[in-house]
Amino acid sequence: MDASYVNSRLFALRHSAAHLMAQSVLQLYPDAKLTIGPPIENGFYYDIDFGDKKFSEDDLVRIEERMAENAARDLPIVREELSREEARKRILAMKQDPYKLELLDDIPEGDVISFYTQGEFTDLCRGPHVASTGEIQNFKLLNVAGAYWRGSEKNKMLTRLYGTAFETQQELDRYLHNLEEAKKRDHRLLGRELGLFMFSPVVGQGLPLWLPKGATLRDTLTEFLKAEQLKRGYEPVVTPNIGSEKLYEKSGHIITYRDKMFPFMTDADGDTFILKPMNCPFHIEIYKSELRSYRDLPIRYAEFGTVYRYEQSGELAGMLRVRGFTQDDAHLFMRPDQLLDEFVATVDLTIFVCKKLGLHDYAVRLGTRDPSSNKYVGSDENWSLAESAIEQACKQMGLDFEISPGDAAFYGPKLDLMLRDALGRVWQMGTIQVDYNLPERFDLEYIGEDGQPHRPIMIHRAPFGSLERMIGLLTEHYAGAFPFWLAPVQIVLLPIADRHVEYAQKVREELLSIDPKLRIAIDDSSERLGKKIVMNQAQKVPYMLVVGDKDAENHTVSVRSRDEGDIGAMEIAAFLQRALG
Repeated sequence: MDASYVNSRLFALRHSAAHLMAQSVLQLYPDAKLTIGPPIENGFYYDIDFGDKKFSEDDLVRIEERMAENAARDLPIVREELSREEARKRILAMKQDPYKLELLDDIPEGDVISFYTQGEFTDLCRGPHVASTGEIQNFKLLNVAGAYWRGSEKNKMLTRLYGTAFETQQELDRYLHNLEEAKKRDHRLLGRELGLFMFSPVVGQGLPLWLPKGATLRDTLTEFLKAEQLKRGYEPVVTPNIGSEKLYEKSGHIITYRDKMFPFMTDADGDTFILKPMNCPFHIEIYKSELRSYRDLPIRYAEFGTVYRYEQSGELAGMLRVRGFTQDDAHLFMRPDQLLDEFVATVDLTIFVCKKLGLHDYAVRLGTRDPSSNKYVGSDENWSLAESAIEQACKQMGLDFEISPGDAAFYGPKLDLMLRDALGRVWQMGTIQVDYNLPERFDLEYIGEDGQPHRPIMIHRAPFGSLERMIGLLTEHYAGAFPFWLAPVQIVLLPIADRHVEYAQKVREELLSIDPKLRIAIDDSSERLGKKIVMNQAQKVPYMLVVGDKDAENHTVSVRSRDEGDIGAMEIAAFLQRALG
């Protein structure tokens, strides 16, 4: 969450709405035990232990009604600071142990311990909150989910109640409308309906299967970026899906990333291998395989590399969070004097990709290290150099950027593009990272103009992020109605009767002779024309070309556009000129 939101009144309002919900829950279910209830990006939630109770939508309605009653009481929300011992006694009196006691124990010595009270309800909380429950007017409880205490599968499963709140009813209504629209755009449903991808419990969770149309969409994106990368001086490489544990020991990933790796495999010779979680160590080994001169740099290796990461089952979300995915990955090796130009060019490529995909609304976020964490590797000097290089590049390009401490990779700072889709939802997609540390860990060198060895700098980048996540985003952004250049089937020919199939085939051949890359289908099923139109409209094909006796006689096609409806008869060349823009 960005700092402006955390410091906003809306954040405090939603935090207070979470307390209003918790108060109402305890009134209706006195034996419930509260855990944590924070504001989140679009609302709030509270994790609650209801014992053996099974929750239903009717329970949500009851809680929401009680929330309205408590809001109408306009109860003052009062902050109180207590000593650790007083806080412990308060929690025991509230009968909210052991969860609140565990949270209390996690508060560092010397930090302020605060409680907030509204009427008969008190909660351990650091705030902030609004002044009274009467300020919480425009809220809605949304759904129920399960969540493990402290996010660990080893702990008890709790009930998570989600809700949202806004300053005005108009804002709430707009948000609820967008939620309904989002359900219609859910990429998991559209992906199956449009024949893009599927998941199988027999194959395993988080492992997508690409169906023919989805594979075509994936290939279209891949070919587009490959062509653009070649124009910009990238060289393709291919690396294996497993690698020795020694490689990841050297990179440091085993120390910092082990919980995201699948179980290690040991062969008959006693060598241990890892299912590849990232591509960078492989690209580094390719760089290191030859003696490099300063004249060789920059070197830009690009790979559509499939990687595997162990995500907990509760974290999986269609194509947006999977266990096996393909990154449009690249690693650039350069001299220090080339860093700024290469970073600017990489940002330029990422923005070019976003605009080509129709994603014009984006923000830029600079992820820096958290000074209080010890998860980062490398010297303070290198971190400062890397962070200042990214800032300088953003300023040179006129990009406004937000600094997000703690969001850096363990080996270096990064720049993320935060994309806003058609419903105003924000997605973290393309990322660019500056890395002084892996070149040191792998002892990378190039021979400088002075004849001495020097250390190169690396840039890691992936404009799509991953093909899976990008296709999930695009499916929801376009509600499955992809632009013509991306659509898996761009044109479908609809012969009115069996005698028109031969002419449809000739039209297809003529179109392909003009542009062999066109993706054209012929619907020669026995269905009536009206049903064919309805079925292909549901498949969101950009153009349907109806062909009958008059079309065959006049060498035309009757054009139906997905967006504009019936356009009428056109000559084939004229139609194609219209379709290609």
